[in-house]
Amino acid sequence: MQKVYNPQEVEDRLYKMWLEKKYFHARIDWSKKPFTIVIPPPNITGQLHMGHALNNTIQDILIRFKRMQGYCALWLPGTDHASIATEAKIVEKMKEEGLTKEMIGREKFLERAWEWKRVYGGRIIEQLKKLGASCDWDRERFTMDEGLSNAVKEVFVRLYEKGLIYKGERMINWCPTCKTTISDAEVEYEEKKGKLWYIKYPGEDNSFFVVVATTRPETMLGDTAVAVNPNDERYKHLIGKKVVLPLVNREIPIIADEYVDMEFGTGVVKITPAHDPNDFEIGQRHNLPMIQVIDTKGYMNENAGRYAGQDRFEARKNIVNDLKSLGLLVKEEDYTHNVGHCYRCSTVIEPLVSKQWFVKMKPLAEPAIRVVKKGRIRFIPERFEKIYFNWMENIKDWCISRQLWWGHRIPAYYCRDCDNMMVSREEVKICSKCGSANVYQDEDTLDTWFSSALWPFSTLGWPEETEDLKYFYPTDVLVTAYDIIFFWVARMIFSALEHMGKEPFKYVLIHGIVRDAQGRKMSKSLGNGIDPLEIIEKYGADALRFTLVTGISPGNDTRFHMEKVEANRNFANKIWNAARFVIMNLDIDTKYKPDESKFTFTERWILSRLDALIKEVTENLEKFEIGIAAQKLYDFIWDEFCDWYIEMSKPILYNKEAENNREVQYVLLTVLTSVLKLLHPFMPFVTEEIYLNLPHDEESLVIAKWPEPGGYTYSQDISMVEKLIELIRSIRNLRVEKNIPASLKPTVFIKTDDVSMLQQRELWEIYAKRLANIEEVVVAQDAPQDSVSLVLSWGVAYIKLREIIDIQKELERLTEERERLLKEVERSEKLLGNQNFLQKAPQKVVDEEKEKYERYKQMLRSVEDQLERIRSLR
Repeated sequence: MQKVYNPQEVEDRLYKMWLEKKYFHARIDWSKKPFTIVIPPPNITGQLHMGHALNNTIQDILIRFKRMQGYCALWLPGTDHASIATEAKIVEKMKEEGLTKEMIGREKFLERAWEWKRVYGGRIIEQLKKLGASCDWDRERFTMDEGLSNAVKEVFVRLYEKGLIYKGERMINWCPTCKTTISDAEVEYEEKKGKLWYIKYPGEDNSFFVVVATTRPETMLGDTAVAVNPNDERYKHLIGKKVVLPLVNREIPIIADEYVDMEFGTGVVKITPAHDPNDFEIGQRHNLPMIQVIDTKGYMNENAGRYAGQDRFEARKNIVNDLKSLGLLVKEEDYTHNVGHCYRCSTVIEPLVSKQWFVKMKPLAEPAIRVVKKGRIRFIPERFEKIYFNWMENIKDWCISRQLWWGHRIPAYYCRDCDNMMVSREEVKICSKCGSANVYQDEDTLDTWFSSALWPFSTLGWPEETEDLKYFYPTDVLVTAYDIIFFWVARMIFSALEHMGKEPFKYVLIHGIVRDAQGRKMSKSLGNGIDPLEIIEKYGADALRFTLVTGISPGNDTRFHMEKVEANRNFANKIWNAARFVIMNLDIDTKYKPDESKFTFTERWILSRLDALIKEVTENLEKFEIGIAAQKLYDFIWDEFCDWYIEMSKPILYNKEAENNREVQYVLLTVLTSVLKLLHPFMPFVTEEIYLNLPHDEESLVIAKWPEPGGYTYSQDISMVEKLIELIRSIRNLRVEKNIPASLKPTVFIKTDDVSMLQQRELWEIYAKRLANIEEVVVAQDAPQDSVSLVLSWGVAYIKLREIIDIQKELERLTEERERLLKEVERSEKLLGNQNFLQKAPQKVVDEEKEKYERYKQMLRSVEDQLERIRSLR
């Protein structure tokens, strides 16, 4: 082994070997239990970021753990076509060439899209490999593969035939920038400061008027009613009358509807069925006409009269000014409210009535709610079930059509001659009604989540009855962030129940967001993003992986500190150095059978601690407590194994004549091999490189057997070593505190009633002398004169002051310290005796000075006591 671990030299070489030997490929074996994870497919526009790195590290830890446990473990990888995101990137690139989609046409545009996928689609996959992801790359899928596209068509047709997919005019969310519909789940609400405008609507005969409050005066041009609550005594007498719509001079009715909040504004609301989801519902109940005044580009249309052609926000200003000049603007107030934005481009969305394709959600949502309530799918942590239930119980029909070209085209066909509509799995060329060949396909594509909702079973070959589908479905765990519970998780659950009749997975493991050291979300605008690939390049994948998972808990956000990456790089080096030490001192191999009667209490202690570690880490991983497992491994390897057992093993290891020399070698090899296996899912590269340099029975850690406890439960030896460590640490701390040079080896006096420690003193004294750098251990009945005491859980240790300090130097040091403290006490007394200070200084400053004064006096007394003791030693 090299003197220093070099991840740059090791990682690519090992990953290439793993791929060549097909270690990640899951071969169906009916004698084994399957364990399946499907990757949340990253977008083909994507680049590895810290969220991906965390998500995929967690998945890799689980899949490597289960593979080593003997499961037929499949981690199925793939990418998503990401219709809106990818189309936006291609359109942006074309803009640089002075081109638009319309200029080149659909066919040429799709050629460019597939070329984009060819060039950029595999980029994030290669980056995942850099991270060490042990996916079955032979089974890699893409949401627009032929097989997955067939699955999408099959699902669409089945749902349509069941009456669960329909085409109709409904209120939808429209993005004027992306120029497409987006679903409710894709609207992000931001709290914005705006205005509430109070507008006077005169009565039809000018005998009365009502005042409405609105945040969107530009939509008033499309008002078809004003509404009041039927129980509102202020307006009951006006119900059924008409008002004149300002600026338009159109008469509209005053209607009564329970929806109206009597406390909001004036209790009178304008009703614009074409531009507000709630107004649309009211319009349906009261048979109100719909007048659209804003077009799909966000501009006022021909129905907007003199405001036609103006941007919606420009029109808002002009309308407000015109209302003011007409004396119809009563007042305006500052108002904070939630404004919907497109999740992709952040444009303010426009609610519009449009003819689109929808999925009826209620019949699909009900069984999906039941399976979670019954515990057949478990969210970890459980609190995220509330988000799931809240969305599913209040779900609206899902708008699935998108006005995009990149994606799965809707399999609906229309006859130009007889207006017949046909939904078909196969391309339709002849009208089924009139026989005409004048047929065309629907221009729209499906929402990208429609295909990713089928991911757990479409990737395994559905609708074909494949062997993969029979063996690996349902999958076991989905690892995802909490921000796509309704985007993706919910849709996979109801889709799987509808088409497979089984849940898609047993567990949904939710992780948090990776934030910067200050707790801020990483973003381009803040400039606080950290590139995982740069970290890997500098520190290695293992250091990054271990940093991401140490200390995490399901569902909670985590902070990323560069200091932690450096610490974990040092951890990899610590293991490397420990392994080099073991290898250099080995002359046995894995076939050596030890004589356990020759084990000392230190061997029995470390083997017992190893057993406990194996049991605990296994249980932690089974419960998805990845952060806890990582911390336990770190503590055991760094502290118990490297800092204590290796040091305790050296006297015997260096003495080749010692009768238990080979037993110590055996224990070192056994413990090191076991911890490498336990650590492998977390830090696969450094552990594999060490393992292959050690005497080993198995071909690779990737396919090695997960460790099992060896039955070592020596509680007395554990207790003894813990007491010994406590003693050594106390002496080491004293040496640092008193600045005791290494050349001074004091005698330690022990006063204790602990029989086991007294009886076995000769056993542990050897270690105490070596590791605490002391002369000897003496059992004492009383405290020796002029000694320092170290209080232990099992007694008291004493060290004579003469043996640990240079008396003259200590006297000089304490005298200087006394002079300094006297000056501080004198200064503080003077200040606290100054009435001017006491009256004018803030009370906090006075209180702090009083605290300092008391502290200095206490420190002075302590120094004077020490001086007196030291003088008595001369």
